[in-house]
Amino acid sequence: MSESLSIGAESNSSLVSPSEDRGYLLTEQVNPASDHLDQLSTDALVDLFIDEDLRPQQAVFGARKSLSLAIDAIAERLQRSGRLFYLGAGTSGRLGVLDAAECPPTFCSPPELVQGILAGGAPALLRSSEGLEDLESAAVTDLQERGFGSKDCLVGIAAGGTTPYVRGGLSYAKELGALTIAMACVPVEQAPLPCAIDVRLLTGPELLTGSTRLKAGTATKMALNILSTGVMVRLGKVYGNRMVDVAASNSKLVDRSIRILRDLLGMEREIALDLLERAKGSVKRALLMGSCDLRADEADALFEAHGADLRAALDSQGQSLPVQRSKLPQ
Repeated sequence: MSESLSIGAESNSSLVSPSEDRGYLLTEQVNPASDHLDQLSTDALVDLFIDEDLRPQQAVFGARKSLSLAIDAIAERLQRSGRLFYLGAGTSGRLGVLDAAECPPTFCSPPELVQGILAGGAPALLRSSEGLEDLESAAVTDLQERGFGSKDCLVGIAAGGTTPYVRGGLSYAKELGALTIAMACVPVEQAPLPCAIDVRLLTGPELLTGSTRLKAGTATKMALNILSTGVMVRLGKVYGNRMVDVAASNSKLVDRSIRILRDLLGMEREIALDLLERAKGSVKRALLMGSCDLRADEADALFEAHGADLRAALDSQGQSLPVQRSKLPQ
Protein backbone atom coordinates (compact mmCIF):
# COMPACT_ATOMS: atom_id res chain seq x y z
CA MET A 1 0.00 0.00 0.00
CA SER A 2 1.56 3.26 -1.11
CA GLU A 3 1.16 6.54 0.72
CA SER A 4 1.62 10.08 -0.50
CA LEU A 5 2.82 12.99 1.59
CA SER A 6 1.40 16.45 0.93
CA ILE A 7 3.68 19.25 2.03
CA GLY A 8 2.00 22.63 2.50
CA ALA A 9 -0.85 23.90 0.39
CA GLU A 10 -1.70 22.57 -3.04
CA SER A 11 0.16 24.34 -5.82
CA ASN A 12 -0.80 25.13 -9.39
CA SER A 13 0.46 22.75 -12.06
CA SER A 14 2.36 25.58 -13.71
CA LEU A 15 4.08 28.61 -12.24
CA VAL A 16 3.00 32.13 -13.04
CA SER A 17 5.89 34.19 -14.39
CA PRO A 18 6.59 37.20 -12.17
CA SER A 19 6.20 40.56 -13.87
CA GLU A 20 9.01 42.08 -11.81
CA ASP A 21 11.48 41.46 -9.01
CA ARG A 22 9.70 42.57 -5.81
CA GLY A 23 12.75 42.20 -3.60
CA TYR A 24 13.10 45.96 -3.26
CA LEU A 25 9.85 46.22 -1.31
CA LEU A 26 10.22 46.81 2.42
CA THR A 27 7.87 43.92 3.18
CA GLU A 28 9.99 41.51 1.07
CA GLN A 29 13.37 42.39 2.54
CA VAL A 30 15.31 40.13 4.91
CA ASN A 31 15.28 40.98 8.61
CA PRO A 32 18.80 40.51 10.01
CA ALA A 33 17.38 40.05 13.52
CA SER A 34 16.00 36.66 12.50
CA ASP A 35 18.89 35.32 10.40
CA HIS A 36 19.08 32.28 12.69
CA LEU A 37 15.36 31.95 13.46
CA ASP A 38 15.37 28.17 13.02
CA GLN A 39 18.27 27.79 15.46
CA LEU A 40 16.85 29.86 18.31
CA SER A 41 15.57 28.32 21.50
CA THR A 42 11.81 28.58 21.83
CA ASP A 43 12.16 31.18 24.58
CA ALA A 44 14.47 33.28 22.42
CA LEU A 45 12.13 32.93 19.44
CA VAL A 46 9.14 34.15 21.45
CA ASP A 47 11.15 37.06 22.87
CA LEU A 48 12.23 38.08 19.37
CA PHE A 49 8.64 38.10 18.12
CA ILE A 50 7.53 40.15 21.12
CA ASP A 51 10.26 42.71 20.49
CA GLU A 52 9.40 42.99 16.80
CA ASP A 53 5.68 43.28 17.52
CA LEU A 54 6.30 46.69 19.05
CA ARG A 55 6.83 47.96 15.51
CA PRO A 56 3.18 47.77 14.36
CA GLN A 57 2.18 50.27 17.05
CA GLN A 58 5.01 52.57 15.97
CA ALA A 59 3.87 52.19 12.36
CA VAL A 60 0.29 53.15 13.21
CA PHE A 61 1.59 56.16 15.15
CA GLY A 62 3.48 57.23 12.04
CA ALA A 63 0.25 57.05 10.02
CA ARG A 64 -1.90 58.93 12.52
CA LYS A 65 -2.42 62.02 10.35
CA SER A 66 -3.61 60.07 7.33
CA LEU A 67 -5.87 57.93 9.53
CA SER A 68 -7.44 61.07 10.98
CA LEU A 69 -8.06 62.45 7.49
CA ALA A 70 -9.58 59.14 6.42
CA ILE A 71 -11.96 58.98 9.39
CA ASP A 72 -13.38 62.44 8.77
CA ALA A 73 -13.64 61.93 5.00
CA ILE A 74 -15.40 58.56 5.36
CA ALA A 75 -17.80 59.85 8.01
CA GLU A 76 -18.76 62.76 5.77
CA ARG A 77 -19.56 60.38 2.90
CA LEU A 78 -21.53 58.00 5.12
CA GLN A 79 -23.58 60.90 6.48
CA ARG A 80 -24.60 61.57 2.87
CA SER A 81 -25.83 58.01 2.17
CA GLY A 82 -22.45 56.64 1.12
CA ARG A 83 -21.03 53.28 2.10
CA LEU A 84 -17.58 52.03 3.14
CA PHE A 85 -15.89 49.16 1.30
CA TYR A 86 -12.67 47.35 2.14
CA LEU A 87 -10.95 45.63 -0.78
CA GLY A 88 -8.00 43.25 -0.64
CA ALA A 89 -6.53 39.84 -1.33
CA GLY A 90 -5.11 37.23 1.01
CA THR A 91 -4.48 38.37 4.59
CA SER A 92 -5.20 42.02 3.72
CA GLY A 93 -8.60 41.15 2.28
CA ARG A 94 -9.51 38.85 5.16
CA LEU A 95 -8.72 41.58 7.69
CA GLY A 96 -11.03 43.94 5.80
CA VAL A 97 -13.83 41.37 5.79
CA LEU A 98 -13.30 40.81 9.53
CA ASP A 99 -13.54 44.50 10.35
CA ALA A 100 -16.65 44.93 8.21
CA ALA A 101 -18.34 41.89 9.78
CA GLU A 102 -17.82 43.25 13.29
CA CYS A 103 -19.50 46.61 12.67
CA PRO A 104 -23.17 45.49 12.77
CA PRO A 105 -23.00 43.73 16.17
CA THR A 106 -20.85 46.48 17.71
CA PHE A 107 -22.55 49.56 16.30
CA CYS A 108 -25.94 48.25 15.12
CA SER A 109 -25.03 49.44 11.64
CA PRO A 110 -26.84 47.91 8.64
CA PRO A 111 -24.74 45.15 7.01
CA GLU A 112 -24.54 47.08 3.75
CA LEU A 113 -22.99 50.18 5.39
CA VAL A 114 -19.52 48.64 5.80
CA GLN A 115 -18.60 45.80 3.44
CA GLY A 116 -15.49 43.72 2.92
CA ILE A 117 -14.57 42.43 -0.53
CA LEU A 118 -12.00 39.65 -0.76
CA ALA A 119 -10.41 38.42 -3.97
CA GLY A 120 -11.97 35.01 -4.55
CA GLY A 121 -15.07 35.75 -2.50
CA ALA A 122 -16.30 33.80 0.52
CA PRO A 123 -14.39 30.57 -0.31
CA ALA A 124 -11.10 32.50 -0.04
CA LEU A 125 -11.80 33.17 3.64
CA LEU A 126 -11.06 29.53 4.46
CA ARG A 127 -8.98 28.38 1.53
CA SER A 128 -6.21 30.42 -0.04
CA SER A 129 -6.82 31.63 -3.59
CA GLU A 130 -3.89 33.99 -3.93
CA GLY A 131 -3.71 33.71 -7.73
CA LEU A 132 -6.86 35.82 -8.05
CA GLU A 133 -5.03 38.87 -6.73
CA ASP A 134 -3.27 39.21 -10.11
CA LEU A 135 -6.49 40.23 -11.89
CA GLU A 136 -7.22 43.98 -11.91
CA SER A 137 -10.51 43.39 -13.74
CA ALA A 138 -11.75 41.06 -11.00
CA ALA A 139 -11.87 43.95 -8.52
CA VAL A 140 -13.92 46.06 -10.93
CA THR A 141 -16.39 43.21 -11.39
CA ASP A 142 -16.65 42.67 -7.63
CA LEU A 143 -17.30 46.36 -7.00
CA GLN A 144 -19.89 46.57 -9.76
CA GLU A 145 -21.73 43.58 -8.30
CA ARG A 146 -22.08 45.53 -5.02
CA GLY A 147 -23.40 48.60 -6.85
CA PHE A 148 -20.35 50.64 -5.85
CA GLY A 149 -20.77 54.27 -6.87
CA SER A 150 -19.48 57.81 -6.61
CA LYS A 151 -20.98 58.39 -3.13
CA ASP A 152 -19.06 55.47 -1.65
CA CYS A 153 -15.64 55.03 -0.03
CA LEU A 154 -13.04 52.40 -0.94
CA VAL A 155 -10.15 51.37 1.29
CA GLY A 156 -7.76 49.32 -0.82
CA ILE A 157 -5.54 47.18 1.42
CA ALA A 158 -2.28 45.74 0.04
CA ALA A 159 0.65 45.12 2.38
CA GLY A 160 3.22 45.28 -0.42
CA GLY A 161 1.34 47.93 -2.36
CA THR A 162 1.60 46.13 -5.71
CA THR A 163 -1.44 43.83 -5.72
CA PRO A 164 -3.14 44.24 -9.14
CA TYR A 165 -6.57 43.41 -7.66
CA VAL A 166 -6.30 46.33 -5.23
CA ARG A 167 -4.73 48.69 -7.75
CA GLY A 168 -7.52 47.93 -10.22
CA GLY A 169 -10.20 48.56 -7.62
CA LEU A 170 -8.71 51.86 -6.52
CA SER A 171 -8.31 53.07 -10.11
CA TYR A 172 -11.92 52.21 -10.90
CA ALA A 173 -13.20 53.93 -7.73
CA LYS A 174 -11.14 57.02 -8.48
CA GLU A 175 -12.58 57.23 -12.00
CA LEU A 176 -16.08 57.15 -10.53
CA GLY A 177 -15.32 60.01 -8.15
CA ALA A 178 -15.60 57.85 -5.03
CA LEU A 179 -13.39 58.45 -1.99
CA THR A 180 -10.23 56.37 -2.41
CA ILE A 181 -7.97 55.39 0.49
CA ALA A 182 -4.93 53.16 0.17
CA MET A 183 -3.43 51.16 3.04
CA ALA A 184 0.01 49.60 2.52
CA CYS A 185 3.12 48.70 4.50
CA VAL A 186 5.78 50.01 2.12
CA PRO A 187 6.92 53.60 1.44
CA VAL A 188 5.01 55.53 -1.22
CA GLU A 189 8.04 55.73 -3.49
CA GLN A 190 8.30 51.93 -3.59
CA ALA A 191 4.68 51.38 -4.60
CA PRO A 192 2.54 54.45 -5.38
CA LEU A 193 -1.20 53.76 -5.36
CA PRO A 194 -4.06 55.68 -6.99
CA CYS A 195 -5.83 57.29 -4.03
CA ALA A 196 -6.88 60.51 -2.35
CA ILE A 197 -5.61 59.48 1.12
CA ASP A 198 -2.54 57.29 1.55
CA VAL A 199 -2.12 55.32 4.80
CA ARG A 200 1.38 53.85 5.06
CA LEU A 201 2.12 51.45 7.93
CA LEU A 202 5.89 50.97 7.82
CA THR A 203 6.50 47.88 9.94
CA GLY A 204 9.78 46.89 8.28
CA PRO A 205 10.97 43.45 7.14
CA GLU A 206 9.18 40.46 8.65
CA LEU A 207 10.92 37.97 10.92
CA LEU A 208 9.77 35.30 8.49
CA THR A 209 10.82 36.93 5.23
CA GLY A 210 7.85 38.13 3.18
CA SER A 211 5.20 36.77 5.57
CA THR A 212 3.05 39.89 5.81
CA ARG A 213 0.44 38.14 7.93
CA LEU A 214 2.82 38.97 10.79
CA LYS A 215 3.77 42.61 11.59
CA ALA A 216 2.11 44.04 8.50
CA GLY A 217 -1.09 42.16 9.30
CA THR A 218 -1.00 43.29 12.92
CA ALA A 219 -0.54 46.94 11.95
CA THR A 220 -3.33 46.67 9.38
CA LYS A 221 -5.73 45.25 11.98
CA MET A 222 -4.81 48.04 14.40
CA ALA A 223 -5.36 50.69 11.73
CA LEU A 224 -8.72 49.23 10.70
CA ASN A 225 -9.81 49.13 14.36
CA ILE A 226 -9.08 52.85 14.63
CA LEU A 227 -10.64 53.65 11.25
CA SER A 228 -13.99 51.93 11.73
CA THR A 229 -14.36 52.88 15.40
CA GLY A 230 -13.42 56.49 14.68
CA VAL A 231 -15.98 56.67 11.86
CA MET A 232 -18.71 55.25 14.09
CA VAL A 233 -17.84 57.77 16.82
CA ARG A 234 -18.18 60.57 14.27
CA LEU A 235 -21.56 59.10 13.20
CA GLY A 236 -22.89 59.41 16.76
CA LYS A 237 -22.91 55.70 17.56
CA VAL A 238 -20.89 56.19 20.75
CA TYR A 239 -21.68 58.21 23.88
CA GLY A 240 -18.61 58.82 26.03
CA ASN A 241 -16.85 55.50 25.66
CA ARG A 242 -20.03 53.38 25.56
CA MET A 243 -21.28 51.54 22.48
CA VAL A 244 -24.79 52.90 22.91
CA ASP A 245 -25.89 51.74 19.46
CA VAL A 246 -25.34 48.11 20.37
CA ALA A 247 -28.33 45.80 19.83
CA ALA A 248 -29.09 43.41 22.69
CA SER A 249 -29.20 40.32 20.48
CA ASN A 250 -27.64 37.71 22.81
CA SER A 251 -27.15 37.18 26.53
CA LYS A 252 -23.71 38.83 26.62
CA LEU A 253 -24.99 41.93 24.85
CA VAL A 254 -28.13 42.05 27.02
CA ASP A 255 -25.90 42.08 30.10
CA ARG A 256 -23.67 44.79 28.61
CA SER A 257 -26.74 46.83 27.66
CA ILE A 258 -28.16 46.60 31.17
CA ARG A 259 -24.85 47.69 32.68
CA ILE A 260 -24.74 50.72 30.35
CA LEU A 261 -28.25 51.71 31.44
CA ARG A 262 -27.42 51.20 35.11
CA ASP A 263 -24.20 53.23 34.86
CA LEU A 264 -25.60 56.13 32.85
CA LEU A 265 -29.12 56.28 34.28
CA GLY A 266 -28.42 55.10 37.83
CA MET A 267 -31.18 52.49 37.95
CA GLU A 268 -31.47 48.98 39.36
CA ARG A 269 -30.91 45.98 37.12
CA GLU A 270 -34.58 44.92 36.99
CA ILE A 271 -35.72 48.42 36.06
CA ALA A 272 -33.01 48.66 33.41
CA LEU A 273 -34.11 45.34 31.91
CA ASP A 274 -37.73 46.52 31.77
CA LEU A 275 -36.66 49.77 30.09
CA LEU A 276 -34.55 47.83 27.56
CA GLU A 277 -37.54 45.65 26.71
CA ARG A 278 -39.77 48.69 26.22
CA ALA A 279 -37.05 50.14 23.98
CA LYS A 280 -37.15 46.93 21.90
CA GLY A 281 -33.56 46.05 22.73
CA SER A 282 -32.07 49.39 21.66
CA VAL A 283 -29.72 50.88 24.27
CA LYS A 284 -29.71 54.28 22.57
CA ARG A 285 -33.50 54.43 22.55
CA ALA A 286 -33.64 53.27 26.16
CA LEU A 287 -31.18 55.96 27.27
CA LEU A 288 -33.22 58.70 25.61
CA MET A 289 -36.49 57.29 26.98
CA GLY A 290 -35.11 56.92 30.50
CA SER A 291 -33.38 60.30 30.70
CA CYS A 292 -36.21 62.33 29.14
CA ASP A 293 -39.21 60.25 30.32
CA LEU A 294 -40.33 59.47 26.76
CA ARG A 295 -42.22 56.72 25.01
CA ALA A 296 -40.40 54.74 22.34
CA ASP A 297 -42.14 56.57 19.49
CA GLU A 298 -41.32 59.95 21.04
CA ALA A 299 -37.65 58.97 21.35
CA ASP A 300 -37.63 57.87 17.71
CA ALA A 301 -39.05 61.21 16.61
CA LEU A 302 -36.27 63.01 18.45
CA PHE A 303 -33.65 60.80 16.80
CA GLU A 304 -35.23 61.50 13.43
CA ALA A 305 -34.87 65.22 14.06
CA HIS A 306 -31.24 64.97 15.18
CA GLY A 307 -29.68 62.48 12.81
CA ALA A 308 -29.88 59.56 15.27
CA ASP A 309 -27.28 61.32 17.45
CA LEU A 310 -27.94 60.63 21.13
CA ARG A 311 -25.96 63.59 22.45
CA ALA A 312 -27.70 65.99 20.09
CA ALA A 313 -31.12 64.58 21.00
CA LEU A 314 -30.34 64.91 24.72
CA ASP A 315 -29.07 68.47 24.28
CA SER A 316 -32.33 69.43 22.58
CA GLN A 317 -34.14 68.40 25.78
CA GLY A 318 -31.62 70.05 28.10
CA GLN A 319 -30.44 66.66 29.32
CA SER A 320 -27.09 64.90 29.59
CA LEU A 321 -25.93 61.56 30.86
CA PRO A 322 -23.42 61.11 33.72
CA VAL A 323 -20.58 59.42 31.82
CA GLN A 324 -18.61 57.66 34.54
CA ARG A 325 -15.01 56.52 34.26
CA SER A 326 -14.87 52.76 34.53
CA LYS A 327 -13.07 51.36 37.57
CA LEU A 328 -10.04 49.41 36.50
CA PRO A 329 -9.12 46.25 38.40
CA GLN A 330 -6.31 46.71 40.91
